[in-house]
Amino acid sequence: MDFAPKLRDVEAFPVEHQGQRCIVLRDPAGYTDAVVLLPPGLLEIVSLFDGRHSMAEIQAALGRRFGEPMPREPIERAARSLDEHGFLDSAGFASRRTAIDAAFLARPTRPAAHAGGAYPGAAADVHAAFDALFTAPDGPGPVDGASSGATAVRGVIAPHIDFQRGGPAYAWAYRDVAERSDADLFVIFGTCHAGMAHPFALTGKDYESPLGPVAVDRAFVESLAARARQDCFGAELAHRVEHSIEFQAVFLRYLFDGRRDIAIVPVLASFAHEALARGRRPEDDPRVPRFLDALAETIAASGRRVALVAGADLAHVGPRFGDPEPVTPLELARIADEDRAMLAAVEAGDPAAFFESVAGDDDRRRICGLSPIWMLLAALGGGRGELKRYAQWPDPQGVVTFASVIY
Repeated sequence: MDFAPKLRDVEAFPVEHQGQRCIVLRDPAGYTDAVVLLPPGLLEIVSLFDGRHSMAEIQAALGRRFGEPMPREPIERAARSLDEHGFLDSAGFASRRTAIDAAFLARPTRPAAHAGGAYPGAAADVHAAFDALFTAPDGPGPVDGASSGATAVRGVIAPHIDFQRGGPAYAWAYRDVAERSDADLFVIFGTCHAGMAHPFALTGKDYESPLGPVAVDRAFVESLAARARQDCFGAELAHRVEHSIEFQAVFLRYLFDGRRDIAIVPVLASFAHEALARGRRPEDDPRVPRFLDALAETIAASGRRVALVAGADLAHVGPRFGDPEPVTPLELARIADEDRAMLAAVEAGDPAAFFESVAGDDDRRRICGLSPIWMLLAALGGGRGELKRYAQWPDPQGVVTFASVIY
């Protein structure tokens, strides 16, 4: 039977392997844990898995490309392997996705998808690892248990890069929260890396963690969704493996473990890049200001002490993210200068200026936290922030930058 194999919309990035430049495939939506390495020969085959070329047409096209007959068997073998691992858009993948989605929706809680990988899976190890972020040579120092008497923290921008690379930047973001926040409810805005059909995705599921569940204020979530007058649960599945909120949830649980009962409101956001692509502002989509108004009304009606969190990284530059050349030290310095200029608008608490600073170069640096940072600035409604730390993970193949800001 002849068919037209179609590769799913997955992440693809270059790597060097045994002296060859290869392409790695990875699924940011988490429907497969497999990571596929495509050497040049296999890449030639898979590049034609676009759903428009039948197996016979792929065979003929490769024959013309290489100037000799191409056997069908390696093409079929590649298609079978990719399908078995969940990379083809096929009936088999549809069944896989349906089963995974149904299992998540049926669960009363949201699993700790990255425990034991991006951070430790045991409670004692979490405490030890996160304690070390504060006391590291470039950390802010341990939390002072005494109240400083300074103005309370209303909001914070923290990284969502993995803890091994983000390191002390998490401690710089959250030390002031530990010392100067009286909040018992944290509204967390997170980047949705897999993209969504809706600008916002809520869930009422408590977030599991090695330290115990991080409670979600379901009454707040339901009130917020009702006031927003839009489908806030249509993309709830995006919460299943997304790390941008999970990392903040587990860190907050650690921060107040044994000290204070807290709850969260997890909000995945994906609207600012969409606005940028259309040449518009985020607020031009009426669902965005409606959600902001609903959030303000729900906070006011809740009677809770609320702080806002944005789990957000900044620039993503290099071949890993689609650029043609590795990042040089000179380029690193230029990225830092441009990031700091952008962060001036963030410190000023100005969402419009922040968005314009990214739109000005058509998001050339790929600011991953565009939606959650804009949302936090808009929700705060003014007030100056303080940049606590700016840092880079300077891999020439893919530099990531991030910052810690408090309000």
